[in-house]
Amino acid sequence: MRILIATQTYSNGNGQASFVIRLAENLTRIGHQVMVVTPSDHGRAYSATVNGVQVENVTSLHMSILHPAIYLSVPSARTVRRLFDQFQPEIVHIQDHYFVSQGVLREALRRGVPAVGTNHFLPQNILPFLRKFPALQDLVARPLWAMMLAVFNRLDVATAPSETAVEILREQKIRVPTYAISNGVDVQRFHPDPGVDRLGVRRKYSIASDRSIFLYVGRIDGEKRLDVLLQAASRLKRDDFQVAIVGFGLQEQALRQQARSLGLNGHVTFVGYVPPEDLPALYNSADVFVMPSPEELQSIATLEALACGKPVLAADARALPELVQPGVNGYLFRPVDSASTAEVMAKMLDCHEQWKSMGRSGAESVQRHSLERSIQSYEQLYRSVLEKKKAE
Repeated sequence: MRILIATQTYSNGNGQASFVIRLAENLTRIGHQVMVVTPSDHGRAYSATVNGVQVENVTSLHMSILHPAIYLSVPSARTVRRLFDQFQPEIVHIQDHYFVSQGVLREALRRGVPAVGTNHFLPQNILPFLRKFPALQDLVARPLWAMMLAVFNRLDVATAPSETAVEILREQKIRVPTYAISNGVDVQRFHPDPGVDRLGVRRKYSIASDRSIFLYVGRIDGEKRLDVLLQAASRLKRDDFQVAIVGFGLQEQALRQQARSLGLNGHVTFVGYVPPEDLPALYNSADVFVMPSPEELQSIATLEALACGKPVLAADARALPELVQPGVNGYLFRPVDSASTAEVMAKMLDCHEQWKSMGRSGAESVQRHSLERSIQSYEQLYRSVLEKKKAE
């Protein structure tokens, strides 16, 4: 199949970008031709072939005033037509409802090319201030959802990464058939590895070698609620743990200041960027994974930690309860509640003897989220949409 994927982000390390990269590269690996259309990360338009994927970076404007990783592009109809003429896609797969995806969808509809869409969007993730003004949430979220549905309701079919995410779309009155397909995790790369040099990895990334490690991996932005995790750490009046925060984002300096003001020296370390090839060893070198974000439609990092046999502590919100079974492969805590978070952190520190069994349960449970299975599901979905289109 010739599959054209449109996405607002393809290289900035967020969940959507990670999903799209793995989808595109694995579809290419099994024999499909894939073109990705995305805003240029250099401003100017350019083409590149990355791991077999034809990436068309269209002219963009760097929106650094909002976020250093945001590039805005409004491709002309002429540009989109040229890409369709060049690639001749059999199916289109959009990843959001922004300008590049809108332009690609319009051209697909004009040509009668079937279109699939995957939703990674929540209003709370693009407007974190909504957390502080609950009364505004419905007022602001309603038009944002209307904008999203105006695009997605023109698709042949939509997907989302979890049953929770699908239910959210149905609550918003999406009109097209909608299915859950996991983001997937590469269980060949991410798996329990007793051969990892745990002390060596910890030394490399300045992580304590003599304490139990709570690991977070992801963006350091407001909606992840790492501030609550630091508040919880300050409530633990003990010296046998450290929180290791891996990633980068707008809130890093504010969180460093918060950690200092809370007196968390030695109890928190900011690891920064870790290259993808080191992540499996890093997960295996930690003891417990923690995800405090209350706005996860699935969480690729949580899947990776489970696949590496780590117990998981997670906010009891959105899709995270689909992954974490309390007492089996981890525990849930009340979202945005530092007292509840501290309580389950202490509980985990006091049950070392259960970590291995919890890790085994997590690694077993995540097999149904294998990346291979997710790619097969998308292949089947594309074929069914194509067959239905042909029949019509």
